[in-house]
Amino acid sequence: MGVMQGCSGAGEDRRGGFERGGLAMGLFDEEVMRFVNEVYQRADAFLFSRRTYGLFAGCWGVRDDLENPIVGALNTRPKYVASTTLTDQRWAGTTVLSGDLAAAVRELKAKPGGECACTATAL
Repeated sequence: MGVMQGCSGAGEDRRGGFERGGLAMGLFDEEVMRFVNEVYQRADAFLFSRRTYGLFAGCWGVRDDLENPIVGALNTRPKYVASTTLTDQRWAGTTVLSGDLAAAVRELKAKPGGECACTATAL
């Protein structure tokens, strides 16, 4: 049995000796999917690392089935990317955080509102 790392594309991130990349949905039952949908629906914004942003933008950002709870949330709410190298903001609603990233994230957390869903892979 091979070990997999990643969160979307089949050919993504195989660094560190991982044999496969991609998303393993086989363990998601209705209860887990309901929880994941609720997390995305509660989020007022999303905070990504540069690498994860690229993966999500290429997978979720190109979908237009906004009735899907995850697609709808990701494509209609603000997205923040912690990066000093991102130049292609190809996903609508994206703001790149650069410079003092810790201060930028603290500033985001201080804003009124609900939750910010954070997702990141190693930079």
